[in-house]
Formats: sequence, C-alpha cells, structure tokens
Amino acid sequence: MKSSIEKKTVQIAVMGLGYVGLPLALEFAKSQFYVTGIDPDKRKCKAIIQGKSYISDIEDEDIKPSVKKGFLKATHDFAALAEMDVIFICVPTPFSKFKEPDVSFIIDASHRIREHIKKGALIILESTTYPGTTEEIVLPILEEGGLKCGVDFFLVFSPERVDPGNKHFSIRNTPKVIGGMNKESAALAKRLYSQIIADQLIIEVSTPAIAEMTKLLENIFRSVNIALINELTFLCDRMKIDIWEVIDAASSKPFGFMPFYPGPGVGGHCIPVDPYYLSWKAREYDFYTKFIEMSAEINLNMPRYVVQKIFEALNEESKSIKGAKILALGIAFKKDINDARNSPALKVIDELMLRGAEVVYHDPFIKAVGNGSEYFRVESGVGQLSSATLTRKLLKEQDCVCILVDHECFNIPFIMKNSSLIVDTKNVTKNIKVSGGGRIVKI
Repeated sequence: MKSSIEKKTVQIAVMGLGYVGLPLALEFAKSQFYVTGIDPDKRKCKAIIQGKSYISDIEDEDIKPSVKKGFLKATHDFAALAEMDVIFICVPTPFSKFKEPDVSFIIDASHRIREHIKKGALIILESTTYPGTTEEIVLPILEEGGLKCGVDFFLVFSPERVDPGNKHFSIRNTPKVIGGMNKESAALAKRLYSQIIADQLIIEVSTPAIAEMTKLLENIFRSVNIALINELTFLCDRMKIDIWEVIDAASSKPFGFMPFYPGPGVGGHCIPVDPYYLSWKAREYDFYTKFIEMSAEINLNMPRYVVQKIFEALNEESKSIKGAKILALGIAFKKDINDARNSPALKVIDELMLRGAEVVYHDPFIKAVGNGSEYFRVESGVGQLSSATLTRKLLKEQDCVCILVDHECFNIPFIMKNSSLIVDTKNVTKNIKVSGGGRIVKI
C-alpha cells in the first residue's frame, strides 16, 4: 500500500463528517486523494455533494473545487467501505448522564467496517476515547471475521487535534501523534499522514494506548488548570479581589506560569468529557482520580455561579430574577464558531429559565436553537429559547445583559452604552470607556 499512498491511488473513507471528519476529508481531497465521506446524516452528505459547508471553519469555496474535480464525495451508504483502502473513524464519543463513556458510535463503526472490509485496509481511529479502546474494542470486532491485524488489515489510533475557530493551527501544521497495533500499521499511517503533514510533525508512539492517553492528558491538563482559576475566582470574589488583574500580573512572569482564565464553564466535546473517560477507565484498575474528578466538578458548577452573580446583580437593582428580562450574548461553546456542543452558556440559560427569567439570546454564529434541538433542551420544559437581533431597543428593554461568549464581532462599546446592567463573564469590557451606560459586574 505504501506505493499506492505515494501515487495517491488509494481510496480513502472518513466515517463521521463532523468537526473532525470533514476537515480531515477535505485536507486529503485538496491533496488530490479520492475521499468518500460516510455519515448517516443525509443532510450533511447532501450539503457536501452540493459544495456547501455546515462548519464555521470551512467555507463553501473550500469544498466546491474538490467536489467538482471528483476528489471529494459523500454518502450515507456504508457499503461504500468495501472499496476503501484507508478508513478513518471520526465518530462522536459522548458520555452518558451517569458520566460514563458512550463508545457505541465506535462500536457501530467497527462492525460496519468488519462487514465490508477490504483485505489490506488501514483503519485509523481518531475519535477521543479512553486508553485501551483500540485494542480492547475495535481490534476484537475487526478480527471476529477471521482476519488478522498486521496481515489482513492494519490498525492505528491517532487522536484528532482539531481546535474550532483557531486560525493559526490547522491539520497541516499541528503535530500528529500515531500509535499502531504493530510496526507495519504505524509505518503505513505515517506514510499516509506525511502526504498532508510534514514528517517532522509526525510523532510515533509505541502503542495505541499511549496515543489514547496522550489525548486525554492534553485536555485534562486544560480542565484542571481552568478549574484552578475558577476556584480562585470564587475566593477572589469573596475577598473583593479582581481575579482578572491577578492573572494579568502573574502573566508578567516569563517562566513557570501559563495563564488560564475564568468563564461561564467549559464546553465543546473534549474538555467536559475527557476527565470522565479517564476516571471511568481508572476504576477498572482500582484507582480513583479524585483530583481530576474534583476539577471537572468545579468547572461544571461555573454556570450556577454565573447565575448567582446575575441574581445578586439584579437584587442590587431591586429586581427579582423571576420575570426578569435577560439577554444572553453568545451560546457557542467558544468564540467565533457555530458549535454549541456542551456549551456552558446554554447551561446558564437553562438555569435562568428554571428560575423564571425571560431569556432571549443573540449569537451571529448560531441562528436557531430551541427546546428539542440537537444543541439545547430546557430541563424544566418551560418553553422555547428565542433568538433576537441585537438593537439599541433590545438592549434597553433588558433588565440584564449577560456576556457569555467573547465573539470578535460583538460591538462591546455599543452594548455597554445601551445596557442598564451587564454581567461580563469574559472580561471583554476591560479598559473600555463609554459615556452613559449602566453598571458592569464581572465574575
């Protein structure tokens, strides 16, 4: 297969056309590999066939040339796997309401591959998961039909490192970790990735489990440090100390310090999920990751802390949170993207609505979201969440404007000038002076 990779005659399939799968498929297609995206969501397949993007990081014009030239296509028919030399698994790995890993999408993808696998195929799992998944789940399923890894097919785990909204780092310039079930598998994966990533950026580790743990370490490192800052935010609030100024001062140290910032909580697919993936697996070894789990719980409590700050701010204005008109600015899980998965902003809104507040939101990246949508379900079932156009009239009608996401396009001076009360969770009002406007409360 090595020569076929270099000649770009291999057929590549990407299972899962979300925020990980679509950019990966597109990079190989741009490099003139023939790529087939496979996803049960017919809407995504139709969009790609029409040269349309549903991800904020990718423009329609990024997709159209590859589709027009025949390098990129999409289907919901898994039978297409029978023709594939390389298969990437880029499916979701959420957790259950009991904080247990849900690897059902990986299991289903593995069964689909086993049903249609082409002899000699290279299978690469990129979905974030706990150490042991590749060897303990994917491998046995693929070998159920009598095929042998390293002989009849090749298997690798290589964690995705997609950062939605990051304009500096992409697949092509981000180091890539690969862990093969054997040397042959790793060698093929390295040869394949080197077609879109420089050789010096490819880091080979000895086993899939090490690659799996690498991904968890990267994200748990962030989770723990964010939790530290969030906990210090609680303390600084009681001590009447500005945590943002503390962080700025500490950041002046040129060594031994890395700044992390408080906010309404953590969101996205990785940081809220990965600590629980590792803690669940650790219990199999009679080991309890108390520190990691405690950090995750601190981050999960941040939306309630924000709601409490809103409650207190309204009280100081002699207003009740019940019936209060509140505008939530931003519902994406981070700035400048249209992804609201596990967004802490939605948890803040949910809690506000549970307390009887009348909430509307404005997010230029996410136009429609409501009870029953894929992004948001109001736990109390109290009603639909409505989007609103940001106008002077809207701002002046609100009892409180809560800045939950720091989208670059937000006109902060305009918002400050026309709002009677702002709760700023992202410190975007820092050093901005306007005439008029109301009170600003920072977390």
